[in-house]
Amino acid sequence: MERDYNGWDDLFKQEFSKPYFVQLKQFLVERYAATNVYPPKKLILNAFDNTAYDDVNVVILGQDPYYNPGQAMGMSFSVPQGVMPPMSLVNIFKEINDDLGYKTSIEGGDLTPWARQGVLLLNTALTVEQGKPNSHQGKGWEIFTDQVIRYLNERERGMVFMLWGRNAYAKKQLITNPKHLVLTAAHPSPLSAYNGFFGCGHFSKANEFLKLQDREIRW
Repeated sequence: MERDYNGWDDLFKQEFSKPYFVQLKQFLVERYAATNVYPPKKLILNAFDNTAYDDVNVVILGQDPYYNPGQAMGMSFSVPQGVMPPMSLVNIFKEINDDLGYKTSIEGGDLTPWARQGVLLLNTALTVEQGKPNSHQGKGWEIFTDQVIRYLNERERGMVFMLWGRNAYAKKQLITNPKHLVLTAAHPSPLSAYNGFFGCGHFSKANEFLKLQDREIRW
């Protein structure tokens, strides 16, 4: 029985058979066997498992998964229940509080409640090696996530793209449909949050846009 990809089937079947993705899969088999790679294999596509294609309201695009043990869960910026939120996520919560005037509805650092409201928590690369940020950059993931963005760009219903950091900003050129709202800012990492993430107002801007379509995210 074939796996149900939550409305992403057409895109995945097309991409999974391409030479770049076949090479990427082989690379991942070798790296998962040789060292610690995150997230766990079964969670690599977790963002898509939790947010159906037709349900996407917002895309939050980060860089690559957390590279410390126990943190990455296949959704950008999210950590499993019981794991202390990393500083990037703490900064996201701070901006929500400053922007909206109330604390996030999230308890802990698991952002699954956002994903189930149609927030696709995507990274430009979907795997990383322990202690080595960007270690799986240039292996094929960027081609795949480019295709994800293009696939979403074609959709008729408008959505919000939040592009945080240089790697995410590079995807801006792929979003050509005028029905979508594109928001850019610095990455929420402690190294860059004060260079344009704090004060970006992305969460209120997203909800203002979505309310025009009778939708809203409970951040």
